Amino acid sequence: MMRSTLRTRTAALGGGLLVLTLVLAACGDDSTAGPGSAGTSPTSSSSGPATTPSPTPASGPHNDADVAFATGMIPHHGQAIFMAELAETRAQDPAVKELAAAIKAAQAPEIAQMSGWLVGWGAEVPDADSMATGMDHDMGSMGGDDSTGLGGMMSADDMTTLENAAGTGFDRMWLTGMVAHHEGAVDMAKAELTKGASPDATSLARAIISAQQAEIRTMTELLAG
Repeated sequence: MMRSTLRTRTAALGGGLLVLTLVLAACGDDSTAGPGSAGTSPTSSSSGPATTPSPTPASGPHNDADVAFATGMIPHHGQAIFMAELAETRAQDPAVKELAAAIKAAQAPEIAQMSGWLVGWGAEVPDADSMATGMDHDMGSMGGDDSTGLGGMMSADDMTTLENAAGTGFDRMWLTGMVAHHEGAVDMAKAELTKGASPDATSLARAIISAQQAEIRTMTELLAG
């Protein structure tokens, strides 16, 4: 089931990135954009981004830290979206379903935005679904960090267990995993603020910190309740 869902999401996102590349190629290097100008409209598809906003290259200077931030955050967001989609049919608590929908709506456009930056910077765009079903077994479990710098990513075993869960058991496992996932994203965003040069990338990093810290508080309250 997981691999079938992942193939659907990969095909959809792959089509979106192809459109993205063609749009950017047509625009050339003359286009500029301010922070968040890639668009914020969420996708309504339950199988991943069927359509994407119209992203543009980042404005201003950039450095290797900016490229690393976008390259790492894209698959990091991809796993969060996959987890959010699992909650659509497996979660019992309406609050968990609502939070999952908000996470998907926020992070899908950010994947498109960061993909646009990488294309404009002449860097490789990673597959957002490359780690959706989990990190390798030796990269930690339930939010364990590793040398890749993708903090909070769930392992393949954890993701399999999560997919097979349902009801209140799913809710608790999902909240626990997503808290660790968000904490990893916050750490990645803080590193971008320290080392990055791109105004657009650092603006997104600040937005990620603000939004995900608020969601961590919400999830912590749900776990306590």
